[in-house]
Amino acid sequence: MTTDFGTSDAYVASMKGVILSLNPKVVIVDICHSIELQDILQAAFILGTAYPYFPKGTIHLAVVDPGVGSRRKAIILKTHAAFFVAPDNGILSYIVDEHAETPAASAKTAALKPRNLPTGLEAAAITNPEFWHHPVSSTFHGRDILSPVAAHLSLGVPLHKFGDRLSQVHAFTIPRPYNARGSLTGCVLHIDNFGNLITNIRSSDLPAGNVTIAIGKHRIEGINRFYAETEGLAAITGSSGYVEISLKNGNAAAFLKTKVGDEIKLKGV
Repeated sequence: MTTDFGTSDAYVASMKGVILSLNPKVVIVDICHSIELQDILQAAFILGTAYPYFPKGTIHLAVVDPGVGSRRKAIILKTHAAFFVAPDNGILSYIVDEHAETPAASAKTAALKPRNLPTGLEAAAITNPEFWHHPVSSTFHGRDILSPVAAHLSLGVPLHKFGDRLSQVHAFTIPRPYNARGSLTGCVLHIDNFGNLITNIRSSDLPAGNVTIAIGKHRIEGINRFYAETEGLAAITGSSGYVEISLKNGNAAAFLKTKVGDEIKLKGV
């Protein structure tokens, strides 16, 4: 489960209660419930980095849903490795992008657009009320629609029973690094709980030899192997495969006054 509901209210517990009422044997794992409120892109990133480490056939229930009660669809996305039950609002962007034979065109900012399903992926709109919890609240589809659907999936109900097949889902165009004036220009995708800046520059994007990284007025020389290898600001290739900016014994985001989307430049030496 991945939500922005926090744990100080009964929202997450009531979703789990609905699931366990339908399938008492299910194993529920919390990925994160402290997503910034209504931050779909943050949820998409965290889900995209966590899901590969779960067993094949895992059902991921992701609910960050500022459009709840509106005409936005609720969907099930099936890949070769997992199922995803979520609103169709871009929260599955990294999963869709990862499976695309041709990734979405490079962009400096994330834009939400309909995207054709990559080969090998299946999707269905959740429209069959037979699998919902009734009565349905217009403000809590996570409990009344998405949770019972996830539970029924765990009991083996086939995808086509939940609603019509879809050929498109909504996904953000993930910002990608681009070359400009001799530099590879990327941006901050995510700021983790330690204040590390996770960029959209992957290890495979790095040029051969030494590099210099510029963020604001600061310059960082080289890529380190681990956080404590040097004093002050450092760049490393993190566990998610992206270049990160860290501050030893400190918070890089606070020190640099950086936010998601801010630009970072990388140049070979």
